[in-house]
Amino acid sequence: MAKMILDCDPGHDDAIAIMLAAGNPSIELLGITTVAGNQTLDKVTRNALSVCTAAGIRVPVARGAAGPLVNHQVVAGDIHGDSGLDGPYLPPASFDLDPRHAVDFIIDTVMSHEPKTVNLVPVGPFTNIALAIRKEPRIVERAKSVVVMGGGYTRGNVTPTGEFNVWADPEAAEIVFRADWDVTMIGLDLTHQALASVELQDRVRAVGGPVSEFVLDVWEFVGSTYRKVFEFSAPPIHDACAVAALIDPSVITVAKADVHVELSGRWTKGMTVTNFQDTPGMHHTGGVAAELTDFRTNVATQLDWSKFGDQIVDAVERLTVKVIA
Repeated sequence: MAKMILDCDPGHDDAIAIMLAAGNPSIELLGITTVAGNQTLDKVTRNALSVCTAAGIRVPVARGAAGPLVNHQVVAGDIHGDSGLDGPYLPPASFDLDPRHAVDFIIDTVMSHEPKTVNLVPVGPFTNIALAIRKEPRIVERAKSVVVMGGGYTRGNVTPTGEFNVWADPEAAEIVFRADWDVTMIGLDLTHQALASVELQDRVRAVGGPVSEFVLDVWEFVGSTYRKVFEFSAPPIHDACAVAALIDPSVITVAKADVHVELSGRWTKGMTVTNFQDTPGMHHTGGVAAELTDFRTNVATQLDWSKFGDQIVDAVERLTVKVIA
């Protein structure tokens, strides 16, 4: 069983990630930490508690960073609405927040468990993880892995090259990518393969019950904004891909690469500059290219959509049984 801390900014795809992590028997969800991103910290924290309440999930939820390390905060209201999770009914929280700051919760959890047993899964801006590294550097050698939803090697969604989670706090992302631990980058090139298709929605609808209704309401709202803003036929379930990869690594195909975050380019700030190990000749050249040869990041390239969809449906079924019981 994989032990996980889910660091998130709910967010519609974050809501599905929370439910997948809590509903899969291969995951021990140690806690949820929140970070400003899709909406303000107050809103995303409330949303995390509401998702847990709606799906019968009871794990520690700790409130984290209210903004990026350097930049001014920017939210994604055009995608996620004013609440950050418009669409589904958000029930009042049925339990209280953990009293610790998310950074302290992350440090305490990683340091109190056996070495190489806790996986960190940041699916919002990486601010909390970067601050935790700065406050307690030993978490880098103690964590088992870091599976991030962020970046992209061919595209962005805020700028032509900048994906929101990295672009919103590029300095934090660079800290996380350059730390000496096992990092998997699940970026837009992968998550745009993870669409909440009509087929998947029909399978979730067939489950029935309140959890199914919540999930369908999530997809209905974010599906409409993705059609309007990005002309997608169905919304990507970005963040759940990171959880799915921890459940079953065969859900994704990865390639080794050196990943750096561009911090200062006028057009490229927030870009995840990705040099794949098998790019012909790149690691033999001099100059700047020679600096991009630390091939230790696993970059996701292909999704097994069938396995991914099965995971989503299975989690909805398991949570439904729990809620109805």
